Formats: sequence, C-alpha cells, structure tokens
Amino acid sequence: MDSREPIASQPGHLAEKLFPILNICQKMSSERDLSALLDLIAKEATNLMEADRASLFLLDREKNELSSRVALGSEGILRFEARFGIAGAVLATGETINVEDAHQDPRFYREIDLRTGYRTRSLLAVPLRDYQGEIIGAFEVLNKKTGVFSHEDEEILKALAAQAAVAIETAQMMEEMSRHRDQLQEQIGHLWKEVEGRFSTEHIIGTSQKIQAVLKVIDQISNSSVNVLITGESGTGKELAAKAIHYKSPRARGPFVALNCAALPEALVESELFGIERGVATGVERRTGKFEAAHGGTLFLDEVGDLSLGAQAKLLRVLQERIIEHVGGRKSIPVDVRVLSATNKDLETEIKQRAFREDLYYRLKVIHIQMPALREIREDIPLLTNYFLASYCREAGREPLDLTHEAMSALMRYSWPGNVRELENEMKRLVLSVAGRMITPADLPEGVRRLGVTTASISSSRRPLKEAVAELEKRLMLEALEQSRNNQQQAAAALGLSRQGFIKKMKRYGIKAPL
Repeated sequence: MDSREPIASQPGHLAEKLFPILNICQKMSSERDLSALLDLIAKEATNLMEADRASLFLLDREKNELSSRVALGSEGILRFEARFGIAGAVLATGETINVEDAHQDPRFYREIDLRTGYRTRSLLAVPLRDYQGEIIGAFEVLNKKTGVFSHEDEEILKALAAQAAVAIETAQMMEEMSRHRDQLQEQIGHLWKEVEGRFSTEHIIGTSQKIQAVLKVIDQISNSSVNVLITGESGTGKELAAKAIHYKSPRARGPFVALNCAALPEALVESELFGIERGVATGVERRTGKFEAAHGGTLFLDEVGDLSLGAQAKLLRVLQERIIEHVGGRKSIPVDVRVLSATNKDLETEIKQRAFREDLYYRLKVIHIQMPALREIREDIPLLTNYFLASYCREAGREPLDLTHEAMSALMRYSWPGNVRELENEMKRLVLSVAGRMITPADLPEGVRRLGVTTASISSSRRPLKEAVAELEKRLMLEALEQSRNNQQQAAAALGLSRQGFIKKMKRYGIKAPL
C-alpha cells in the first residue's frame, strides 16, 4: 500500500489519532504563556507525527520576517526573510507542502541546515491561520522516523495547526495585554510619584520658624487619618497644606475631593455634600455627593466657616455616624472619609456670635494648623520669589530672571494683602512682561514700589533723605535679625545682602550682635 494513500482509505489509523489530538488540543487551550505553548505544540506534534523534530515559524508582518520560536531539538531563534524556504512557500501559497527529499526541492532553504548543523530529509509544512483566516506563520514537522509523511499525516497536521493557531493567537493577545498592563502600571507609578511630589511638603517653601512649625505638624500626622482644621488668611496656601497632608497619609492613593463651601448657594450645599436622588424635583437626575466621591480618601471643605447652621448640623451627624443619605433617599450609605477643613474666619468668634456650632468646631479641629500671612514671614519672600520665577520661566521656555537688590527690597517691604497667592501671580506677570533678564523696581506695580506705611512714616518726618533711608535700613535689619532669631546669615539672605555686607552695616548702625 502507498504510504501516502488518501486518508479515506485508512480510517483505522486516523481514528487511533483522534484521542491524542483531542488531548493535545486540551493542553493547548489551557496554556496562556506563549513560549511554553510553542514548546508544548512542538513537543506534542513531534510525538504525534512520529517525527524527529517540529518547528513553528511565526510571521512578523512589519519586518516581513519569519522567526522560528521553537524548533524541538535545537537552540536559539532563527530569523529569515518570509519569502525563503518551504515555510516561505507555504506563506505565499497557503497550501500544504509535503517533501520526501528536502535537499532535492528548489524551495528548500539550505542556509537553515548550515546554521543548525541539522540534516533535513523529509518535511511536511502547513499554514497557521488566525481567526480571520489570515496566515500568521507555518508549522513544520521534519524527518519521519519511518518512511515519509503520508496524506493522513497531512490531515492530522492541518487539524493540529488549526487548533495551534487559535491557541497561539490567544496567547499573543494575553502577552500583549500583560505588556500593556505592565506599561500602564509603570506609567501610573510615575504619575503617582509626580502627583505626590507636586503636593508634598517640599512645595511648601520657607525656612521661617512659622513655616517649619507647619511642616513639622504635617509630618507628625502623616500616618494618621485624624481631622485637621487649617486656618489662615486668603492666599496663604491652605489647600496646598491640605493636599500635602493627604498625599503623605495612608489615603494618598484614594481620592482627594475639594469643595468650596463659600461658592455654593445654600439650596445646593446638602445635595453637593451628600448627593441627591433622581426625581426629587423636576428635571433632577441622581448625583453622587462629595462624601461618597471621597470614600477611601480625603474630603477638603474649604471656607467651612461659611456653611449655614443647618448644613453644619447635618455635617456634624455624618462626622459622628460616618453614614450619609442622599437628598430624597432613604438608604443609609456608610462612608470612610477623612475630613480636612479650612477657613479664613475666626471660628471661636463665630461660635460666640452663634454663627458656628461649637460641637462641630471641635470635631473638625482635632489637629489645628495655622498658615502664616506672608507679612509674618518676610524672610521667606526671597525663597518664594526665586521659586516662582524659576517655575514660570521654565513653563514659558525663557531664560531665568533675576531681581535687582532694590526690587527684592521693595518686595520684602510690601505688606502682600493677598499673601503667597498675590506674590505668585506677580511673578507670573513679570515672567510674561519683563523683556530683559533683570527685574527692577520700575517693573513692579506702583503699590509694591511704594513703601506702604514705612514710606509714609519716612516722608511725613520731612527729614533728609539720607537720614530717612538709614533709619529704614536699620529697622529692616533689626526686623530680619528678630525673625531669624539673630542668625546673621539668614537675616542677610532675607535682605538680599552678603553676610559680610550685613555685618558692615551692623557696625555702621551700631547694631550689637547678641552674646
């Protein structure tokens, strides 16, 4: 009987192979690792086909290359142009190729045998097709151990290739998804580091005693979830402090949700805080409240002193019970939220005037942080100024700007009613408006150029200019020494002077260094 007799005439042999084929298919369908899958296919096909070895060639369409990821019995990965060899012919025609003597076939790519040191005799190759029927590679078995590959072998290998192609494509998709997941996790990690860095205490700039006290408190409560009340004038950085607290806490990877209580109409406060059910009023859709949105993280209530007494009572209940109800709803929803609040009001005075609940005040004020006004930390003005200038110059893509000594002195004398926010906005304006590299007093707003109260007191005295300037300089030096606790280096830096220049002026004005 011809060993390559049609399969229909050899039903017994094929029937014997059906169970092993099903078993191999089951193994392939359960393997998701691509390298392990290819090794499995090659090994099982070699045994099933009674061959010496098996090879799987996968097509790289971009490079128009075939790569042998697995050739059982060999090492390494073979790569060659997709038009070469029996595998290339299978790709081009989509047909099964059965060769009894490979070296007598002009399509055979002898270079592979030369590279591997292997001697190919008989060879059977079939295409690998994906879900859409497109060819993704070729499947070869080499050197039939007894005789040559038959028509039955062709049918068996085609059946095996159909299942192998599905398993390979699934494994490739899983591998791609895994790679994307790893890339996303890496990107998320970088983004988290950027976010945490942006809102870390490193961005609360200042060496003054009052700023250092704020940083110390934030560091001390970094591992806790206690409620914190942050007070201070507008523009002192209360929200920046709140974000630093959140991103240094165990809740850093949870949401940070902010709500400006002063900007909300009284009728919307409750729905904004606790959410609202659909149909409470005409046209109203269901909406999640800030407490629910902040679950697992931090809720920052800015200008909490502007809440009405009614809203305060409901806020107090949530802080006590840790349960909310939507407006118009009956379902109790547990919430795990840390509350940070801020206000520029004196809440103790508000309590005396019956405008703020005392019990809520103590719920919010487990820890109290007072953000100092900029006029109270004048020694930090040079640091803040240079930080903002450098940041906005980078953002604008221009060379760094510097301030003349006179310009810096004017900034330090100004009272800054808008505090750090006003200083930051002024530096942004200067970066966009100053043409040269030096900022002079002429570039500053008129209000900053004038020396405010200090200038008024000097001009009213109607003394000689030299004497008035000397008195002003001496007064600024004494203030700088007081604020720096008599640290001459810090006092000099705050006034934009060198330490030696500062000491010379101390001698000139009779300022005694402390013992």
